[in-house]
Amino acid sequence: MEKIPILKMGKFLLVTIQVDLYDRLALTLEEDLIQMVFKTGSKGVLIDISALSIVDSFMGKIIGNIAGMSSIMDAETVVVGMQPAVAITLIELGLPLSGVHTALNVEKGMALLESRMPPSLDDANDDDVD
Repeated sequence: MEKIPILKMGKFLLVTIQVDLYDRLALTLEEDLIQMVFKTGSKGVLIDISALSIVDSFMGKIIGNIAGMSSIMDAETVVVGMQPAVAITLIELGLPLSGVHTALNVEKGMALLESRMPPSLDDANDDDVD
């Protein structure tokens, strides 16, 4: 069975979708990604959809599901690389994608995830040193 690779980058997971997703592959990605968030304790999920020219209502629902489940597991979700036609389609379908943050590209998406992370205890302790 075909699978979409999920890469761990520090405290985040990166998924780059390079193929058109049929329903079974989308469901497998959803399950695999949530399992990886659980196993790794990742604090963010970045999904790159720049290679997708079409996103249907089912795929929009999957992205929303991933964001919802990730949020419950204390992880943020950012989708990057959305083509204009995809954005138009999602709006026309009435899919709000609650809990999904967006950025133009992977670099900006990673910066957005970093900015949404709470300051760590190490950072707070560094401020106390005189």
